Amino acid sequence: MCFMSNSRLCAVLLATASVLCASAPALAKGQVPKPDHVVLVMEENHSYSEVIGNGAAKYINTLAQNGALFTQSFAVEHPSQPNYLDLFSGTNQGVNGDACPNDYGNIANEESELIKKGLSFRGYSEGLPEKGSLVCTQGEYARKHVPWTNFTNDPGKFSLPFTKFSKNYDKLPTVSWIIPNLEDDMHDGTVEQGDTWLQDNIASYVSWVNTHNSLLIVTWDEDDGTENNQIATLFIGPMVKAGQYSEHINHYNVLRTIEAMYGLKPIANEKSVQPITDVWQ
Repeated sequence: MCFMSNSRLCAVLLATASVLCASAPALAKGQVPKPDHVVLVMEENHSYSEVIGNGAAKYINTLAQNGALFTQSFAVEHPSQPNYLDLFSGTNQGVNGDACPNDYGNIANEESELIKKGLSFRGYSEGLPEKGSLVCTQGEYARKHVPWTNFTNDPGKFSLPFTKFSKNYDKLPTVSWIIPNLEDDMHDGTVEQGDTWLQDNIASYVSWVNTHNSLLIVTWDEDDGTENNQIATLFIGPMVKAGQYSEHINHYNVLRTIEAMYGLKPIANEKSVQPITDVWQ
């Protein structure tokens, strides 16, 4: 069954489900694939049941039916900023609030480990006033949701406005983070508004990954305080076995999985968890 009222889009996504399976190389048990590109989109402050099965999130629910949906996915803590740090650096860096600015120094994180390996990272933030900007807020942009800006090993030039996100997907870096603004990530805007933004800005990448060795991850920073911090997490790509997966995962597992894809050593608290291995073709 498809949740989409947009029958044309729904038909396209359902028709390509077979392509997802056909184009992915087989993996041995316990292994993870090595995508050419990973794009991770962060959403905000909504629990699992506020999104999954919600008619206001039609596009997200169609993605969930054509990818891997983790039914027991959890944020690590509250409020927002520590969770972004957990997913980016394997620890909240001692932060327990949303204060800005912060400086965590030259500490290992996803970006620094990718660069050390000769790979690439870019962060694309909607509303960022200019490349490398360290402003805490401007309009609907919030630096508290952009973790790489707080590390001295971030070159700055890799922190970009979302307008720089290339539609020539072959040219994307190894790993990209996309941070919608406070209206479009569901923090201040509605679930429907966030869902529409995702469809308008990510659907073409989803269509592209159907026939390319690349991956989309959509997840939330935290819930709304009503479901023990349970959130939705989705993996979409040709290497993914579509279905629902009930193992308990959190931000550390997602980070560990991305780092395992590129042979990176686990850092900080992610050393205590395992990469996700059961969702791959």
